[in-house]
Order: sequence, then structure tokens, then C-alpha cells
Amino acid sequence: MPICNLQFQIKDFAISMHRLSLRNFRSPIALSLFLLTAIIGYSLDQWTKVVAFDKLAGGVVMVDGVPKLLDHRTVVSIPGWLQFDVTANIGAVFGIGQGQRTLFVLVSVAAILFIFYLFATSGSQRLYQIVLGMLLAGVLGNLYDRVEFGYVRDMIHALPNKFIFGRPAFPWIFNVADTLLCTGVGLMIVHSFFHDPQKAKSQTQAA
Repeated sequence: MPICNLQFQIKDFAISMHRLSLRNFRSPIALSLFLLTAIIGYSLDQWTKVVAFDKLAGGVVMVDGVPKLLDHRTVVSIPGWLQFDVTANIGAVFGIGQGQRTLFVLVSVAAILFIFYLFATSGSQRLYQIVLGMLLAGVLGNLYDRVEFGYVRDMIHALPNKFIFGRPAFPWIFNVADTLLCTGVGLMIVHSFFHDPQKAKSQTQAA
């Protein structure tokens, strides 16, 4: 008898997971919020990278596996607060983990699968689906760069020439994809403080 009950429980779990995994993929509203956000974010990221490198650099050459910029220049947008200075980053966000291209590609693929899982289990949380779209756009934007070029194209430098205790206040150069990732993660943290998993589960089962 216990074995039969276990078999029924496993079957019920499999059926519920199947329904759960397909529900949002059949929802025009959920798909639109998620995929349109991702498409817009990804397009903006790639467009800004192309424009920045066309305007601010004469090209990029690889020297012993390290990208070198040719004839690059800086454009100051808001003096002391924001400037554009292109760089070829072979690390992750803010230059972390230099030279670990294969690892970052694998991590990015895993992140994409996890984001789709979160979307599948997001129920009718529309703002959350937009946040997931932002995360997907950020991951795809930098993943494309790593696969296509072997480095990530960065161009935004905030707080240039600002120092704290003699050290640069913000020494990193980043891009739109990084902005989407950091903003998305921040919003997910805020969401976790107000999200009630039991309530969301009940809404999903009732849908």
C-alpha cells in the first residue's frame, strides 16, 4: 500500500510540474512581458555596444589572447559623474574573474535555464516576469559578446575621477547588460521581501 501511494504521489507531482511548466508559455500576457522585455533589453545592449565601439575605438586586436583597443578615446557626458570609455573585458561583471571565458559561458547557459524555470513557476506575477526578462537580456547580451568576440564590450564609466580615501570611488567600466543584471538582481531581492510563496502557490493552483 505505501508503494502504491508513493507511485500515485510521483505521478501527481509529474502531472502538476508538466502543467506548471507549460502554463506561462501558453499565456500571451506572461510571454509578452517576459520576452519583449528581454528583446528590448538585449537590443539596447547590442546597439549601444556597436555605437560606442564604432565611435570611440579604431578596432580591437587580440595579442596573446588578450584584446587590445586601437585609437580609443573618451567622451565626457557629465563631468565628474559620467563618461564613455570603451574597454574589452575578458572577465565577468565589473571585471571579476579575468580570462575565465569557458566558465562564464557555462554559467551563462545555466543562468538562462534557471531564468526560464523561474518564469515557468512565476504564476501571474507580472512585474516579476518583467524582472526576469531584464535578467535574460543581461545574460544574453554578455553571452553573445563572449561567444562572438571572446570578450565583453564595456563603455559606461560612472563617477570618473571621484576618490574615496585616495582610491577610485567606482573604477569599473560596465555596459547596459551589466546594468540590467544588477538592477534585476536588486529588484528580485526587494521582491523576496514582499513575496508570499504560499499565496503565490495557491493562486497558481487556482489558475
